Amino acid sequence: MQVSDFHYRLPDDLIAQEPLADRSASRMLHVEKSSGRLADRQFVDFPDLLRCTDLLVFNNTRVLPARLYGRRAGIKSQPLSPHNPAARDFLQGRVEILLLRQISRDPNHWECLVRPGRKILVGERLFFGENDELQAEVIARASFGERKIRFLPVHDFFARLEQIGHIPLPPYIARPDSPADRERYQTVYAEARGSVAAPTAGLHFTPEILARIRERGIETANITLHVGLGTFQPVRVERVEEHKLHSESYSITPEAAAKIARALRESRRVVAVGTTTVRALEHAAQRGSGTVTGGQSEANLFIYPGYDFRVVSALLTNFHLPQSTLLMLVSALGGRENILPAYQHAVAARYRFYSYGDCMYLE
Repeated sequence: MQVSDFHYRLPDDLIAQEPLADRSASRMLHVEKSSGRLADRQFVDFPDLLRCTDLLVFNNTRVLPARLYGRRAGIKSQPLSPHNPAARDFLQGRVEILLLRQISRDPNHWECLVRPGRKILVGERLFFGENDELQAEVIARASFGERKIRFLPVHDFFARLEQIGHIPLPPYIARPDSPADRERYQTVYAEARGSVAAPTAGLHFTPEILARIRERGIETANITLHVGLGTFQPVRVERVEEHKLHSESYSITPEAAAKIARALRESRRVVAVGTTTVRALEHAAQRGSGTVTGGQSEANLFIYPGYDFRVVSALLTNFHLPQSTLLMLVSALGGRENILPAYQHAVAARYRFYSYGDCMYLE
């Protein structure tokens, strides 16, 4: 299967640069898997399209202000120390890092992307914030060119990060992050911090929409997958089957696992909110030989057409980049013969695309 089979043309002016004032005001393209039939709707219609027997599963991850801007310092042999201000004398230039994931229980140890990547060497010191509120040392290279870094211990690392970090908006949003993005680039049900990108299908929900879902008696469950580099990693091979994904951490509580198992046992639909939810559920089922159990794991499951879904029957999702693994996942569930024409329709009807854009309900 060729990566080029998942290409479509998108005018730049359809890439949403700002969120709508009202989360639930988005448009929603309704796609029927069995027939390919399309219907232009509004997201406020979503609760009424669910069946009363459905189980609706959300990803409750919370986005970190994971982008840090700082300064480089020269390589020094002595350990980084708050009593070593001379390190600043070796200043060499600006640096930007994107925290990808915490690599130990210690909140000071992280894997990250760095810029300028080739110039940042193991042993180098980095300083962040106007008053060097955070300081770090590059301790190793990671497998895909990332760096492992260790921050100098501070009281409440995450509080410092909230003060000086920036919301890591995707590169197709061609503007700096704003204070408003700290709230708007989170779902209203976000709880477990750890993502470097929002599970964007969830951005459309409001407390009022969630209340309507509850009023209909529709069962819901929360899982957590921390969105990392794997979700946005570009596909650099020609054949789909040759692509390898980064892994992303996820956890499923025993309560959520029991709800999912009961829905499957009773032949009820499991409706996933977002592709990250799909990856976690399907990886958990694969790991459990068809049974979703509670616990933590690393999802590296690459879903593309031909995949046999064990858990998910329907999906709410935003529109994704051409030739991306996310578009391949959606095509696996809905059929490439349905999804690409649906995307062409969305372009012609001038839907808003990507993170702050409109959505699709595939059932």
